[in-house]
Amino acid sequence: MAILKQRFGQVARVFRKLMPPPLLAMLICAGLAGYLIFIPPINGLADNGDFYRAMYSNGIYKLLGTHYNYFGYVTQHFGLMKYYNEYRSVTFSSQPIFVRLAVGLNKLFYSRTVFDIRFMGLVNYGLYLGSIYLLTDALTFPSERWRNYLIAGLVVFVFGDSSFTLYFNSFFAEPQMLSMTLYSFSSIMLLARQRYRRRWPLLLVFMLSTLLLISSKSQNAPLALSYTVVAFGLLFLPHFKAQRLYLFAGIGILLITGGLTYTLIGKNFTSINQYQAFSHGVLTQTGDPSKAIATNGIDEQYALMKDQDYYAKQFAAIQPPQSYVEKNLLPKYNFVWIMKYYMGHLKQFGKLMDLAAADVMITQTKAVGDYTKASGASPGQQVTFFSGYSAIAGAFFPQKFAFNCLLAVAFVMVYAVGMYNDLRQHEIEGVLRFCLVLGLMTIFIFVPIISIVGDGDADLAKHIFMVPVSLDLTFLLFISDILNHRLWHAYREGTTTNDS
Repeated sequence: MAILKQRFGQVARVFRKLMPPPLLAMLICAGLAGYLIFIPPINGLADNGDFYRAMYSNGIYKLLGTHYNYFGYVTQHFGLMKYYNEYRSVTFSSQPIFVRLAVGLNKLFYSRTVFDIRFMGLVNYGLYLGSIYLLTDALTFPSERWRNYLIAGLVVFVFGDSSFTLYFNSFFAEPQMLSMTLYSFSSIMLLARQRYRRRWPLLLVFMLSTLLLISSKSQNAPLALSYTVVAFGLLFLPHFKAQRLYLFAGIGILLITGGLTYTLIGKNFTSINQYQAFSHGVLTQTGDPSKAIATNGIDEQYALMKDQDYYAKQFAAIQPPQSYVEKNLLPKYNFVWIMKYYMGHLKQFGKLMDLAAADVMITQTKAVGDYTKASGASPGQQVTFFSGYSAIAGAFFPQKFAFNCLLAVAFVMVYAVGMYNDLRQHEIEGVLRFCLVLGLMTIFIFVPIISIVGDGDADLAKHIFMVPVSLDLTFLLFISDILNHRLWHAYREGTTTNDS
């Protein structure tokens, strides 16, 4: 018996050396995501009408002579422009960096005239796998315990979910947002736990990933404020006084990037968001919107536009792009007007926030199909492969905004205690961890508010994509800290035994 136990211990040590939790989590996610996005018939997300923002300005177009599918089916092949491209980007965004990399790889290894969406998937896939490795490493270091494999399993269960990886074969910005968020989170935690002797590579990863995240799409501009909160925790790093000037410069760059991302939104997108903030927000969740808007200086006739999209699929009471709307409606209200309106109609605003809360954990895009037409799937059919986490979270997460606020307060209070205990012991892990959680919780609470005020409930699940990602990261951090007995203080080698 003793010999068997000794042999088992030797095998376990070899396995742990050859297959540490970060590597195992990355390999499993590689298999799950690779099966979806590379193995024919491939899976991804169909075009909901937004792909053109990333396609045309980067030399990609819908192939002539083919029936292009919106909403129903994933399109695998596109054309590549051969000559002068007259299209310009309609927004300030970091997404073209990744699209152009995919186009370059496509031209190098596949074709100079036809673009295969799997090369976009390949770029997103590579970014994603690196972020999964760093995330698992950040959650498990420095303890060497078998329960770290449980943490690795949770990382796979949450972020290996197909509701996230289906985005890879698409021209949506969400896959880059996911990876950049994981890189940003992981770099802070690895700095907090002093994973590496040199700090500057992790500081560079944090700054670059955060800048790419903030600038990936216009809705992410407010994230600059949340990540400023996160960055302030870096001031507590030991022997960091000489570098504080660089940190403040970096924070300034974050804020400037957020400001540019917001101010450089195209006029067309501003009009769309402003219109839908009215038709999908102010006019909804209320019995008689006509009286409410009349008392706030807007003609009652515009109440007929309730729930109307800027680009209506069917009949519309009035076409929003017409000059009549642009002259007689849009100039009469703005972000401040909408905020004042909701302050006077708190019951209506509460209903809208509960509507946002109901969509918080529904990460799978329901509006478009996940299969190619060649697969034989029906139009709009959804993938169910490895979607357990998104299905459970979407079904059972409480659908009340008040609950979200209480949950955020609870997480902040728990990590505030950890920060206090670490400050007493002259440790820095609890401080960085608290600033990180506080920043993530501001995203969790304020992004739904900004989305409702800025665009109503139109495309709400996509607009609040960062909300479930932030909550999932906080949840994983919380569970990993409990399992490794460091919820209330930094990891201490002598507090637990090695269960090897």
